[in-house]
Amino acid sequence: MSKKTIKNLPDLVQKMVEGMEDLKAQDITVLDLREIENSVTDFFVISTGTSSTQVNSISEAVEKRVREDLGDKPWHIEGAAEGNWVLLDYVTAVGHVFYGENRQFYDLESLWGDAEVLNVPNH
Repeated sequence: MSKKTIKNLPDLVQKMVEGMEDLKAQDITVLDLREIENSVTDFFVISTGTSSTQVNSISEAVEKRVREDLGDKPWHIEGAAEGNWVLLDYVTAVGHVFYGENRQFYDLESLWGDAEVLNVPNH
């Protein structure tokens, strides 16, 4: 995202990133899909965990951060039982927390290659 930082994004997206950072998620990336015709949401917030346990913990941290700071809950959650790819659907933003190679396999960044991309530095 040219000249955009995490602080320029909607509160929901910021809180999702913060929740991921709270549990040391790796390679956090925000895709801005607002300019893409027929996109399924406005933003994807993508990260990677190093184990299925961490993937589930990251997704729970996102839920907690968004709920406590914004009073919002995901409309839908998928994949929590397996811990390989947890999807948190907040309608205007969707969080994707991947375990290892699953992120490369599904390669959302390439599938939505026209999106503006913000790579969040690791802390």
